[in-house]
Amino acid sequence: MSNKKKIYLASPLGFYESGRIFLYEHLIPLVESLNLEVIDPWRLTAESEIKKVSSISDYVERKKQWERLNLIIGENNKNGIENSDGLLAVLDGSDVDSGTASEIGFAYGIGKRITAYRSDFRLSSDNEGSVVNLQVEYFIKKSGGKIATSLQSLREELIRCFISSSP
Repeated sequence: MSNKKKIYLASPLGFYESGRIFLYEHLIPLVESLNLEVIDPWRLTAESEIKKVSSISDYVERKKQWERLNLIIGENNKNGIENSDGLLAVLDGSDVDSGTASEIGFAYGIGKRITAYRSDFRLSSDNEGSVVNLQVEYFIKKSGGKIATSLQSLREELIRCFISSSP
């Protein structure tokens, strides 16, 4: 049994090739280099299941199977967050990904520490007093986390949140 703290990694990075490269070649290795275990939602549901449903030619049947699989994916992600010691959220993009925002809200609601990474310099806030959506930022800050803007500052934030102190 592992003593490593488990960090759920909420992000939209798995949706596109450049995101997957960053996720698997930079972000996850950074987290794992700190002896933290990553709970990767992109790996919680078998890719073969997704491909199987995607390949159904009949629209009605494909829609029915997506509805079924969506519940499985949602349950897997919920369980991943519940079984984590905290959450790392990637906030890049013109707006925070809706799934990532939902995972942040759920994690906060069940008392998880949340930290975040946003390297995107574009403005994405409700006003000059926030970096991203004010409610998303509230949940991160009130849980004890911060929004890091570089991989080096993210490393420091992960150490502060999950290694140097108890969430």
